[in-house]
Amino acid sequence: MYDHILFPTDGSDCADAALEHAIEHALQYDATLHALYVADVREVGHTAPALSPDRIKDALFDTANNVLEDVASKARAEGVDIETTIAEGTPASVILEHTERDEVDLVVMGTHGRSGLDRYLLGSVAERVVRGSSVPVLTVRQADE
Repeated sequence: MYDHILFPTDGSDCADAALEHAIEHALQYDATLHALYVADVREVGHTAPALSPDRIKDALFDTANNVLEDVASKARAEGVDIETTIAEGTPASVILEHTERDEVDLVVMGTHGRSGLDRYLLGSVAERVVRGSSVPVLTVRQADE
């Protein structure tokens, strides 16, 4: 039923909860898991004017690499084939582009990421992906502690 599952992540706790579901689905359907980290560099020059935009971008990409290495390690430990990608852009738009480009059959993602106030002002990334996706999207809430 599913050959390619997209797992967008920002390294948040909610994304970690969704990873468990993504791995389970990949195992059940013998699918390739595509882990995607979108580095949202739109505000790089505005968030910390004292730091150079290049240093901030480098830090974003270092974080992305660390997050994707952790995801890949967990997936491989379960026997899942995984491909990882770092992309720049607006998260929802990039996720939807990868859904089409990689012929994804299912998107598995957390309902809440690292963006606090943006989510309330602009709507969540997950909501935009659900509305714009041509394939099923499984959203996973982080368990209450």
